[in-house]
Amino acid sequence: MSEVRTRFAPSPTGNLHVGGAHTALFAWLFARHEGGKFVLRIEDTDEVRSTDESLAAIYDGLRWLGIDWDEGPDVGGPYAPYIQSERLEIYEDYINRLIESGRAYRCFCTPEELEERREIQRARGMPPRYDRACVDLPEDQLQTWLAEGKPYCVRFRVEDEGTTVINDVVRGEVSFDNEVLGDFVIRKTSGYPTYHMAVVVDDYLMKISHVIRAEEHLSNTPSHVQLMEALGFDVPVFAHLPLIMGTDRTKLSKRHGAVNLMDYKEQGFLPEAMRNFLALIGWSPGTDEEILDLQQLIDRFTLEGVSKSPGIFDLEKATWLNGEYLKRADAEYLTELLLPMLREHDLIEDDLSPERRRWLVDVVDLMKERTRLLKDFVTWGRYFFTEDFPYDNRARKKWLSREEVPERLDMLAERIEALETWDVDSIEQAIRGLADELDVSASKIIHPCRAACTGQTIGPSLFHLMELLPQDSVVRRLRRAAELGRAGEMEPVGSVDEGPDD
Repeated sequence: MSEVRTRFAPSPTGNLHVGGAHTALFAWLFARHEGGKFVLRIEDTDEVRSTDESLAAIYDGLRWLGIDWDEGPDVGGPYAPYIQSERLEIYEDYINRLIESGRAYRCFCTPEELEERREIQRARGMPPRYDRACVDLPEDQLQTWLAEGKPYCVRFRVEDEGTTVINDVVRGEVSFDNEVLGDFVIRKTSGYPTYHMAVVVDDYLMKISHVIRAEEHLSNTPSHVQLMEALGFDVPVFAHLPLIMGTDRTKLSKRHGAVNLMDYKEQGFLPEAMRNFLALIGWSPGTDEEILDLQQLIDRFTLEGVSKSPGIFDLEKATWLNGEYLKRADAEYLTELLLPMLREHDLIEDDLSPERRRWLVDVVDLMKERTRLLKDFVTWGRYFFTEDFPYDNRARKKWLSREEVPERLDMLAERIEALETWDVDSIEQAIRGLADELDVSASKIIHPCRAACTGQTIGPSLFHLMELLPQDSVVRRLRRAAELGRAGEMEPVGSVDEGPDD
């Protein structure tokens, strides 16, 4: 096999969606597995909707996911430029070749005329397709309209009979009847090439060996293959990836979770967890393993492992997987990712002293075992950073509204305040000592203490989390909860987020 070269060719008309990221990841993994090259090409021939902001979002999304490229707009390469709007002269040359050979022709039909003919075809039960009204225009008529500057597009003349067969690595052999394809536009009236023309020329000139793209492009492939053959281009290997659906087996949309990849970053997903999750949608490593690091993904990825069936985007599974990555992650690394979130919510200062940073790393290290998303540190773990935190209904109902709890919390506050050493052992001794004095089980003190200090009934080790809180803050929290309980203000209220399941 010659050098494997794959590409990802997004249109900069919006954010990088999950489906696009999935396609890019598969093309990238295959190139890395085969020791080949991965090319980023920007298909901005939609001159109206393409924006610089969307282009930046594509770069950011790919980089966040850990996908790099060997050639592209910002890194260059032997087949530059890699932005289609900078390659217009190249496309025009190939379009003219097709016109000269008779495989393409100028079409002067207006949008209104085209729609009127389609309506007639639909009324007759025929599939709407171009009727070739301009395919054999008299030369004098053609020259007159050109001289008048009448707008025109250029259409490719497809084969009239027979079938176009696609040999797809994922889907096998797929045949298309040529008679239903219709002569499609390869150059718009604006002078810009259409997607069909540009993608075929670019894939050939950039020596793309494997075209790996979403299943929705399969219907375009016979048109592309006919274009390639008309231009004398070699046909690459095709691999059309399965659709991504929600858990209800419908097309992935916002109701299944975010469709913009970077929304998952904002929610607190780790890039390596999202990469692992996306890789397993529609592909199997051949085992039941669900947690695969980057090198394992590269080593095991093959197109033969890609399924024909739609892949399922299960947000609950993605969240679980992210939690597993959080457990295994280095606390220093997580701290770096978490800091922007904490600052955005005004939970930590901009300039951290070395001591404060070490404290934060300890907090992250303690909490990461029980979190599933980085945002849990901001919501569920809010009590580490401020005394302004809610008491959830479970904490209110099970402990803080009990008649005997306020007195016990006041007694515990006195013992905590009197501690000369603030560490795990001293804290535990104070709590268990009070339980012994009251002749109750330690849980009767531990659970109300947790609820008073954190507003919750679950979380990391109570003694360890208390050690990470200022001693005077713990005393205030115990006394505040006691006061509110005595005043009858700890009865359950509206629904409050209780954090991850115990």
